Amino acid sequence: MADHDDMHLHEQLMLLALRDEKGTLESSASMYACALGGAILTELSLEGRIRISRDKKALVGLVDRSPLGEPVLDECLDRVARARRGARAVTWVQRFAGTKRLYHRVAEGLCRRGILREEEGRVLLFFTRKVYPTVDPGPERRLVERLRSAVFSDSTTDAETAIVVALANATGLLAIHFDRKELRRRKDRLERITERTPGGAAARQAVEGAEAAILAAAGATVVTTGG
Repeated sequence: MADHDDMHLHEQLMLLALRDEKGTLESSASMYACALGGAILTELSLEGRIRISRDKKALVGLVDRSPLGEPVLDECLDRVARARRGARAVTWVQRFAGTKRLYHRVAEGLCRRGILREEEGRVLLFFTRKVYPTVDPGPERRLVERLRSAVFSDSTTDAETAIVVALANATGLLAIHFDRKELRRRKDRLERITERTPGGAAARQAVEGAEAAILAAAGATVVTTGG
């Protein structure tokens, strides 16, 4: 993949979901975990660690269990390696999205890179929580400009940017940074990016998995809040 500030796909999507100054998730970023799960699946495929069958089942199979040196990716790869039976890409996106402390672990990785810093934030005067305000805004600014160019022009888009656009669009993260009306006017462009993503089957299955996870979460909310 292209070296865009040397960030993994899931780290780029995390930056899109965070408020720069407060270091908390944007209120409209409730589906960020789905985006991260899709990004992890895609990256494992692009790195040659898993393969996704090309039939309708889109089953994930292990190719190489050697670690990549990134804790979150390696944990998710190990889960695939230890799975007793095959599962669909959609299922793995949901499993990866539910990884323990996923939000904090991805943010901590960005802290180690000097992009974020970890602080204790106060909630309701009595409680504290970890927040991750931005230290170096450069990587996110460059990321947003890449996405702007990809979405609002008709120029060729590199594989990594196309994957981030597709996942951010599917999970609502694009709408945090760009006007919703303008995004609707570029609907055809966004569909073309998703359909022609150079990442191939993995990226498309990751997007479908993220969308399915969103629908499942929405259904769970309806059941919980209903009679």
